[in-house]
Amino acid sequence: MDPKLVEVTQLFARFKAAYARNDLDVCANLLSQLKVLLTKFPSLPPSFQQTPNAVEELTTARDIYEHAVVLSVKMEDQDAFERDFCQLKPYYMDTCGIIPPSPEEYPILGLNLLRLLVQNRIAEFHTELELLPAKALENLCIKHAVELEQSFMEGAYNRVLTARQAVPHETYVYFMDLLAKTVRDEIAGCSEKGYDFLSISDAKQMFMFSSDQELQQYIAEEHPEWDVKNGSVFFQKVKESQPCKEIPAAPVITQTLGYARELERIV
Repeated sequence: MDPKLVEVTQLFARFKAAYARNDLDVCANLLSQLKVLLTKFPSLPPSFQQTPNAVEELTTARDIYEHAVVLSVKMEDQDAFERDFCQLKPYYMDTCGIIPPSPEEYPILGLNLLRLLVQNRIAEFHTELELLPAKALENLCIKHAVELEQSFMEGAYNRVLTARQAVPHETYVYFMDLLAKTVRDEIAGCSEKGYDFLSISDAKQMFMFSSDQELQQYIAEEHPEWDVKNGSVFFQKVKESQPCKEIPAAPVITQTLGYARELERIV
């Protein structure tokens, strides 16, 4: 076997051992070394040169980047996730027929869709979805992300929050927790505009918390400007602090009529 491939294989074994004992700092250090060693393989993207060990090198590199993506989730590092996923993606899109498909492909692709949804990058979400084959939509991990996006766009926030209880893969929990926060922030913004106050029980139901303590902790951490007293949550202070912006009606009407005349003249 090629000495460079042996070195990578041995180092990767050390990485997996550290990963199994949840030693994330050692994993991150070994991963950096592995990425440097992978640059010495000409069979890897973007060159894809035909070498005697091309299949083994491609398979090993894909396995390493898959572990890197999962490690970034464990370390709660979204920037690292994006970098590692971009490095992994060519192994899914450009190696068909060269190496066998990975059993982790759809779970990781679904995880990336969930990340884009959490970051509210809906256009990129649909772009990534369009790149997938039709059969991918039948996969449980991809369906989970698609159904979440549909529920989020419909405003069915209760379905989004309850979906955490049925995640298709353990790595999804981190992004589901972030998505729950995004949903509650959306509810908070609507509540501030729609109500002067809510009772504790109504607010707990609206924000879908199971106890008063969870609601009060959320308010203390995320919305300390809200006033909680006499069994209610008051938003009035927030409204009073926001200046009212008047719409210059007359200039807008004049400009719109001008556009209408110009359009009529053109037609």
